[in-house]
Formats: sequence, structure tokens, C-alpha cells
Amino acid sequence: MVRVGRTLGLAAAVAFTSLAAQAQDVPSLRGKRIGITVAGTEHYWDLRAYQGQVDEVKRLGGVPIALDGGRNDSRQIAQIQTLISQKPDAIIEQLGSVPVLEPWLKKIRAAGIPLFTVDTVSPSSINDTTSDNFRIGEELALRMASDLGGHGNIIVFNGAYNVPVIAIRYDELRLVLKSFPGIHIIQPELHEVVPNTVQNAYAQITDMLAKYPNKGQIAAVWQAWDVPQVGATQAIVAAHRSEIRTYGVDGSPDVVKMVGDPASPAAAVVAQQPSLIGKTAVDNVARYLNGDRSLPPYTFVPSILVTKENALAVSKQLGQRS
Repeated sequence: MVRVGRTLGLAAAVAFTSLAAQAQDVPSLRGKRIGITVAGTEHYWDLRAYQGQVDEVKRLGGVPIALDGGRNDSRQIAQIQTLISQKPDAIIEQLGSVPVLEPWLKKIRAAGIPLFTVDTVSPSSINDTTSDNFRIGEELALRMASDLGGHGNIIVFNGAYNVPVIAIRYDELRLVLKSFPGIHIIQPELHEVVPNTVQNAYAQITDMLAKYPNKGQIAAVWQAWDVPQVGATQAIVAAHRSEIRTYGVDGSPDVVKMVGDPASPAAAVVAQQPSLIGKTAVDNVARYLNGDRSLPPYTFVPSILVTKENALAVSKQLGQRS
């Protein structure tokens, strides 16, 4: 059966650029100033993608103008205004709330500045470099459904649906669960917060475990990113409820390590490659500024499903341990 989410992912892939096709030499950015605006850098993924952009701009001979919004929409908007006034040769925007940012992304293009994005789906962007979040959402949900044998009640964190990549992963979860009627989402869904995400997730899951104290009442906890997965896993361990499994996305080193621990409730995490995503975004900017107008709307960087079976090998592959 071909499901909707996979169909959408393949439709987007019509404009897909494989990384193998991009293996050719990247043109220089010498003499170019590249603005970089990111929603925040407190999370492993965010920081690594941000640093990947800065490092690649420098490697190609350009000058990065890098600004961190600190998870404050007003601050990031002010920083975008500052970048527009400085008229760099291009701007790369990473993550953030699209409904809030879109008017300002339009202003970047209106100012004649090429706009590229990282994990931000926007009609104003020339190219968005990201993981295939359709596949990520589907793959994680299918793994969870398989682990649960198609039955059980799950807790879902759904507090960041305004972020497009999060919404895609959540929608894919819902699509997969249509094929597994024995799996039910406990209502109401939980909402993670930023900052203090780990502590808040710990507190919320602790409350849920008290509300559902018997083994078998909760089978798993699903998160669209892995910071709340840390708090959820810690709460489950503290309550001695290790029959409950946790699932998330991003592949931060601490989460990959938890998944690799045979005794940990962390069952799986989809590991992205944020440094490579940031680097690839800059490479696309370099090609565009050197006259390449064949760039597709999306460039997808591969991700890896990390499980108990492959966690050690993946952590080495990602350079997280020797």
C-alpha cells in the first residue's frame, strides 16, 4: 500500500538533489558576505547545523554574518531586519515559527537578497536544505508500531506543530497509525516547552505515570524531536516503568547513547546529519551566486534510524564517539 505521506515525499523528490550529484567541487564564496539567522542554538541539532554553515562559508572564502535568535521570535525578526539593512550577498534562515517569520522572509526577497533556508519550508526560499521528514516520520512510526506489536496506548508530545518539519513528522505518525487501529494516542496530547524542555518533559511524564500506574496502561512515548525524549526517558527510569519505550528524532549524542543502552527505555531515534545539512545549504548558496539556476526547491540530506541493534555503529559513523 502506498500511503499519502510517502507519496508527498516522493512528489517533493521530483526536485530532489542527491548528495552524490553534488559531490563535484563547490565554487568559491570569496568576496561574498553571507547572512545566517537561526532561531536558536541551545539544541545539539540547531548548533551543529548553524556551525556547519559558518564553517563552510569560511572554508569557501566568504564572510559569515551569523546571528542567533535565542528562541525569541522578536529578536530573530530584529536580526533579520539588521541583515537586510547590511545587504549581504545571500541570507540563510534556519528553523523558527513560519507564520511569524514569513512576512520577514518575503522582505528579504523584496530587498533583492537571495534567501535560502535550513529546515524552513517557505515560498520565499530559493532552496530549503533539510532531511526527508516524510520518511523520518513514517520510519519512526513504523518502528514503534512494530515494537509494540500493533497494540498499546501511547503518549504523544505535540507542542511545536507550527514548525513545518515537526508537523510533517506528526502527520506521518497519524497516517501510519491509521493502519494500526490497536494503537491509541492518550488524550490530551502533551505539549513540550522551550526552554527547560528536559525538565518539563520529565515532570509531565511523571504526572502521566502517576495517572496510569499499572503496567500495560502506557506502551510508548513519541516525540518529534529528541530533547523531550531525554526527559521522558529519565522519568520512566525513575518510576521503574522500563516496559514503556520512547521514540524521537534528531540523534543528539546523549540520546544515541541512551538508545544503545540495553537497559534504557529509549528504543529508537532517527539521527539527522545537521553539520552536513548546514554545509550543504552553504554549498547551494555558492552554486547560486556563481550562476547556477538549476537548484531544486529542496535538497534532502540522508538520516539514519538508530535502534538498540545499530546504535554503537551509528554513533561512530556520525563521529559522536571513537
